[in-house]
Amino acid sequence: MSQLTPAEIVSQLDNHIIGQDAAKRAVAIALRNRWRRMQLEPNMRAEIAPKNIMMIGPTGVGKTEIARRLAKLSHAPFIKIEATKFTEVGYVGRDVESIIRDLMETAMKMLREDAMTKVANQAADRAEDRILDVLLPPARGADDDSSTTESGTRQVFRKKLREGKLNDKEIDIEVSNSPVGVEIMAPPGMEDMTNQLQGLFANMGKDRKQTKKMNIADALKQLQGEEAAGLVKEEDLKQQALDAVEQNGIVFLDEIDKIAKRQEGGSGDVSREGVQRDLLPLIEGCTVTTKYGMVKTDHILFITSGAFHVAKPSDLIPELQGRLPIRVELNALRPEDFARILTEPNYSLTQQYKALLSVEGVDLEFTEDGVKRIAELAYEVNESTENIGARRLHTLLERLLEDLSFTANQATGAKVVINQTYVDNNLQDLVKDQDLSRYIL
Repeated sequence: MSQLTPAEIVSQLDNHIIGQDAAKRAVAIALRNRWRRMQLEPNMRAEIAPKNIMMIGPTGVGKTEIARRLAKLSHAPFIKIEATKFTEVGYVGRDVESIIRDLMETAMKMLREDAMTKVANQAADRAEDRILDVLLPPARGADDDSSTTESGTRQVFRKKLREGKLNDKEIDIEVSNSPVGVEIMAPPGMEDMTNQLQGLFANMGKDRKQTKKMNIADALKQLQGEEAAGLVKEEDLKQQALDAVEQNGIVFLDEIDKIAKRQEGGSGDVSREGVQRDLLPLIEGCTVTTKYGMVKTDHILFITSGAFHVAKPSDLIPELQGRLPIRVELNALRPEDFARILTEPNYSLTQQYKALLSVEGVDLEFTEDGVKRIAELAYEVNESTENIGARRLHTLLERLLEDLSFTANQATGAKVVINQTYVDNNLQDLVKDQDLSRYIL
């Protein structure tokens, strides 16, 4: 679990997301409260429920990005999922309890990778020994003197193996059978049965071995994975994953506004209110059956988000609103925000394009007035057509650098300066023509 203070969490988020201080503060406090709760005595800890969050703001302003970065910081089981994937039980669509099953799968995968990383050195030694056994099979009836000599030879080969000098040599090696991949089509709401059947087929023949001819580099990689998997205890991982999900799990439920029942809406959206009602026990706290055991959702943090262009937060049923007590509004982006997004975050868009074209030997430079002009145009197009937030910058930059990207291999060694004049020459006419910008930008 992350032990960062709220100020440190916000500072880390600032490296990737511009503005939206209220949303950053809300998620930082929520994350810190998880840590505070775990320091309390068990009886008090059981009584403290997480304060779920609803983010409200137009598309492309950073709602999803905040959640994605928060997951990396917290190192907690995390899942992002769209509310539109679910329907009321009895209609075509997924059952809301599959959110928790997916979260458990995520936790198992995360913990398994961590456990395999911890035993990587031990697994590598075992994999080397298996390869050396193939390269240097022990002689029959060997006495002590010959075994000492062989040990010396084995060390020489081990050194060559570690230096990569034997990578291209082909050997016949005994490896485990690959698990059988089976795609099972099941009715909605029966995802758990599907997972169990897939697990059953995957386990069939898992312990069988087969001999394959492969080069030593590939064999070493495969054997290392096999040995690491053998050193990891699945039963221990299951209990750890259950604890991690129940105490630290985070669910980011996007597009929550799409399941709101609009006041003036017709009867076509028959299952929207049903999805909201199905979500109530999940957010409030219930027990969900998964193939790894029973998961209690009482202390899982739910962060929801929606643009609410058509529907309003008040269109959600009151019971669901009550389970999302913390509301934060994210601001629409201004031209100065676009300019900062282009240059300030780690691996910003301008840095990405510079790096991509430097591969072809093209030196790309964005001037301050060029960046400012791109930001102004992004704001203008968002205002005159659909507002898609920061995603508009991707569209504009691709259009701006389209010709250069196409001919970059012929411009090796060239220096291209993206200033205000360059931007106006390439984009101004397109932006002015409303019909064209509607379809192209």
